[in-house]
Amino acid sequence: MDANAVAELEQAGVRVDAPESLYVAVEWDGEGKHVRPVGERVQIRAGEQLAHVTLKPISQLFTGDAKPPSFTKAPPLEYQPFFLLIEATAAAYCRAVRNTETDQEFERLYRHLLRRPDRNPLFSHLQGAVRLYMSLRDVSQAEFEAVIQRLHQSAKHFETHTGSINYFQEVLRGVLGA
Repeated sequence: MDANAVAELEQAGVRVDAPESLYVAVEWDGEGKHVRPVGERVQIRAGEQLAHVTLKPISQLFTGDAKPPSFTKAPPLEYQPFFLLIEATAAAYCRAVRNTETDQEFERLYRHLLRRPDRNPLFSHLQGAVRLYMSLRDVSQAEFEAVIQRLHQSAKHFETHTGSINYFQEVLRGVLGA
């Protein structure tokens, strides 16, 4: 958790006790043609409210050594806000750019999120969502890895063929009520 990020969000009037109601919003360049990658300063959407917050890198946000439960079935309730914040960010990104990523791409992005490289512009938004959640709640490295591995498996589960968009249609669309 990052007390500075929590304080910054609270100062902006954002409720930090419900991270499942937040997501990383898309920001466009000055011409409105290209999505800006998420950097240190991140635009957050909480309902109709927009706020900016400075977030530390993921590697600086690991806290403790808690062991996650098995995610082979539905994630336990206490982990659902983490999943929802990441998936709401993914859904909002796809909606904003009017492009639905394939199941295969989500699988790849979640796999790469474990390694944290800078790839697809959506990647920086997913990374921003993780950074936001980890700024609001204590998350161990093992918990982080388990959540992202489960998201990777979910995207892979919905993939039926190259180019399928089932993960978006079946999971992400419902996250934002799209």
